[in-house]
Amino acid sequence: MALFTELKSVSALKAHFDDVKDLHMRDLFAQDPERFSKFSATACGLELDYSKNRITEKTKKLLLDLAREANVEEKRDGMFAGARINTSEDRAVLHTALRNQADNEVIVDGQDVMPEVRETLAKMKTFVEEVHNGTRTGYTGKPFTDVLAIGIGGSFLGPKIMTEALKPYQVDGLKVHFVANVDGAHIHDVLATLPVESTLILMSSKSFGTQETLKNTLTAKEWFLNNGGRFEDIAKHFMCVSSNIKAAVEFGMDENNIFPMWDWVGGRYSLWSAIGLPIALSLGFDNFEALLKGAYAMDEHFKSAPLEDNLPVLMATLGVWYINFFGAQSHVLLPYDHYLRGFPAYVQQLDMESNGKSATPQGDYLDYATGPVIWGGEGTNGQHAFHQLIHQGQVLIPADFILPLTSQHEMSNHHAMLASNCFGQTQALMQGKTAEQVKAELADKGLSDEAIEKVVPQKVFAGNKPSNTLLMDKLTPETLGQLIALYEHKVFVQGIIWGINSFDQWGVELGKVLGNDVLAKLEDTSIELDGDASTNALIERFRKRSL
Repeated sequence: MALFTELKSVSALKAHFDDVKDLHMRDLFAQDPERFSKFSATACGLELDYSKNRITEKTKKLLLDLAREANVEEKRDGMFAGARINTSEDRAVLHTALRNQADNEVIVDGQDVMPEVRETLAKMKTFVEEVHNGTRTGYTGKPFTDVLAIGIGGSFLGPKIMTEALKPYQVDGLKVHFVANVDGAHIHDVLATLPVESTLILMSSKSFGTQETLKNTLTAKEWFLNNGGRFEDIAKHFMCVSSNIKAAVEFGMDENNIFPMWDWVGGRYSLWSAIGLPIALSLGFDNFEALLKGAYAMDEHFKSAPLEDNLPVLMATLGVWYINFFGAQSHVLLPYDHYLRGFPAYVQQLDMESNGKSATPQGDYLDYATGPVIWGGEGTNGQHAFHQLIHQGQVLIPADFILPLTSQHEMSNHHAMLASNCFGQTQALMQGKTAEQVKAELADKGLSDEAIEKVVPQKVFAGNKPSNTLLMDKLTPETLGQLIALYEHKVFVQGIIWGINSFDQWGVELGKVLGNDVLAKLEDTSIELDGDASTNALIERFRKRSL
């Protein structure tokens, strides 16, 4: 497989970039009244307006040529078929099987994984319904009123952010709380609010040994035993999602309360599995199923739509255009919906953990950029903060604006004001404001020529700042599933184009290993400090903290 820089389509794009890099989008719109219809697409209830990008019809053709030359279609089909595309860990990548709504088989190592997936979903449904109807209770017979979900990374971010995003769909009578950080202040404050007799504790760790998750779970166990619970009561209050059944049973959990994890599901792609139990407990299993169905609809679109109309492919290739040709280093997500305020953090892990790589699976080190820095925040708050950098800063920052057309809560004209800001921002980023426009405005205000000349440079907006706008009719479990799957597939397509493995995360693993080594030295002062001078000094400082 040729490196990205060796592809013929990359050479063609470089030549094309020289031809179009100075074109301004306001001129492109003025020249073509049909630009929106040429550069917009719909799928599964989502509408993508990508007309406010620094592209022409030739750009689009060349970007899709790039996708084809990189074998995006072939590798996409391999992922869905269960090929072991996570080469460094020799694993299939089958989060899509978790939301598969069809009757087809999905074969891994000669076995169809779908019966076990469906069996787990059925077990989840039974468990959730028993908690909701009160037939599953705590050790005193009280129904559960609270759930404490303990995880880290994808086992935490996915459930937490999706539960927040779908707050209007939450069931009454059951509150779900999330803890991830090993900082004791977090779990201390959460436990202080929970009733022992009616709290269900759900731990998510494939190995049952993730440092932060295990420590927080042990702290919850200590809290439970110190406040009226007995060891034999643990089975009623503690459950987990893990592949390490032995460790969970030794902890005191009932084997029936242990839900499986598979090695072909990465953490940042795991909310569709039993890792999503907090979502199902919070929203009800029907709404969790709707989330799965939405993601499945986007899977089907990604598999079957021509590249010219394929939302993940279009968004992915546009990202490559800005990163590898314009030199963009970050990408901002701007959800104009309060409930989606956590979505940038979710995509941050999805994208940066997947594509923050510097070598190909074949061992070639890269001399080109891969994943961007992902960041963002909810509109309109960002307009009064970091949008300044996007508008007038010296760096190019492509943006995704996300807006449900219908609000969860119709209050006066709040939603119209929100939408007006969303659309106005994309327009301002695209067209900017010229010096002539600024001078005319200031002259109308009666400023002198001298005063105008001084202030003009500060009030000019260059414009030509690219953005996508993603619309949905309303934020529902189904449309949220579509949105998440869209970004999953976008990240996958970019990884294919760059020739990297998007499904391992060795940088995360290194930090875990070194963290465990340092922890031993912090807790046992007899261990010799044999690290670098800085780390040794920091450990010494911590050891002496109480002196």
